[in-house]
Amino acid sequence: NDDGVSVLLVEQNATQALRTAHRAYVLETGYSVKSGTGAELLHDPAVRAAYLGG
Repeated sequence: NDDGVSVLLVEQNATQALRTAHRAYVLETGYSVKSGTGAELLHDPAVRAAYLGG
């Protein structure tokens, strides 16, 4: 962010985490398979289907 501070958030509630995050990464078996802003991933059809229940 503007202050040079980063936070690594590991959260089971993916919807809430994506609403909070400026940037987010989707990890699958230890590998980053998607990245973008929280809003982009929250509205990504593939992310919604695979991780957000629809």
